[in-house]
Amino acid sequence: MSGDPDALIVTMKKVASTLKAAELPFALAGGFAVYARGGPASTHDVDFLIRPSDVQSALGACVDAGLRPEQPPEDWLVKVYDGECLVDLIFRPSEREVTVAMLERAEEMPVEAVRMPVLSATDLLLNKLLAFTEHYCDLTTVLPLGRALREQIDWDLVHDATAHSPYAEAFLLAAERLGIAPPGTLRLDGLGHDAGPASTGAAHSESEPEPSSDPAPAAV
Repeated sequence: MSGDPDALIVTMKKVASTLKAAELPFALAGGFAVYARGGPASTHDVDFLIRPSDVQSALGACVDAGLRPEQPPEDWLVKVYDGECLVDLIFRPSEREVTVAMLERAEEMPVEAVRMPVLSATDLLLNKLLAFTEHYCDLTTVLPLGRALREQIDWDLVHDATAHSPYAEAFLLAAERLGIAPPGTLRLDGLGHDAGPASTGAAHSESEPEPSSDPAPAAV
C-alpha cells in the first residue's frame, strides 16, 4: 500500500472524477478532507463517503476506470486500489449511515485543481469522536483536527450529537480548556452532571455523577 502523498493525490483526483462522471453523490472524507480544509495532508489512504444504495454503482464505476476492487471483512466500507494506492469507499462511518443530509452538508471546493464535495468539518470531527470506545480513545488524533478547523465546526451540533459518549465528553472538556472549542460548548447539565460550564472549573457536587449507560459506538 502506497504512502506516497503525490501518488495518493493523483488517485484521489482519479476516483473523484470517476464518481462525478457516474453522477453518484459522494464527499471526500478522512485526512484528505482535513487537508482540503487547511489541515495537514494524509499519507495513508484516500477516503470517500457514499450512500449505502450506491455501493455497487461506485464499485462498478471504479472498476471501469481501471481500479482493483476488494471486499474487506468489515461491513461498513468497500475498498479499491489504484496500483498500490488504497481508496476506502465508506457508507457507514462510526455507525452513522451516510445520508443525503450528510452529503448535502459537504462543500464543493477545489482540491488539487479538481472540484469535489468535501465533508464538512463538523462531520469530520463527529466521525472521529463517535469511533472512540473504552478500547480506543486517542485525543491526539482529534485535538489537532479541532484546532486546525475550529472556526468551521458547528460546536453545538458536535455536543448534541455526541451527548451519549463519555469519550467525546472528554474531548470537549479538553478542547474547551485549551481554547479550541468556544466557552460553554460542554453543557454538563445536559449530560447528567451537576456542574457549571467546563471552562469555569466549577466543582462537582459531593455526589458522584452516574456513569453513562449508553453503549459506546463501534470503532471505525
